[in-house]
Amino acid sequence: MSGKRSTILGFIVGVIMLTGLDQWTKRLMTDRLKGKGPVVLWDGVFEFFYSENQGAAFGMLQGRQFFFFVVAAVVFAAVSYVMWKLPGERRYLPLKICLTFIAAGAAGNFIDRLVQGYVVDFLYFKLIDFPIFNVADCYVTVATAVLLFLVLKVYSDEDFEVLKPGGNSKGM
Repeated sequence: MSGKRSTILGFIVGVIMLTGLDQWTKRLMTDRLKGKGPVVLWDGVFEFFYSENQGAAFGMLQGRQFFFFVVAAVVFAAVSYVMWKLPGERRYLPLKICLTFIAAGAAGNFIDRLVQGYVVDFLYFKLIDFPIFNVADCYVTVATAVLLFLVLKVYSDEDFEVLKPGGNSKGM
């Protein structure tokens, strides 16, 4: 299998598996928590707490579903473009993994919005009263942080020349 086909297949399988895990956790928490009180895992620190979020992170932009559909489409398009353009070289694997997690997180929350009109959140750090979030949010947040670190500290500008229109996708 060529490097490009392997990359795309790995990306698709990864997104499907990670999105499936996100959707499974949301379904599990909906079945166990909806209409009930929280499940305390560490008293005063961390609990499972069912919440329906019609907005974005931290409850911002409540009820703006069309906006979120557009954002998800832009994320999928950008990630797909970068995945297509990145060379098959092993050194780009960390970038590809980050992009896979970001796409899966966007897909997981997109599915919720499309099917239910809201995103199911259930992870709550009570100790710091952090906004309730879900597995898809973890994917996006952690992968974006790692991606920023990689872009700023690990890769050089030359490593990203392949992303420019007409750039050479060496190693494919």
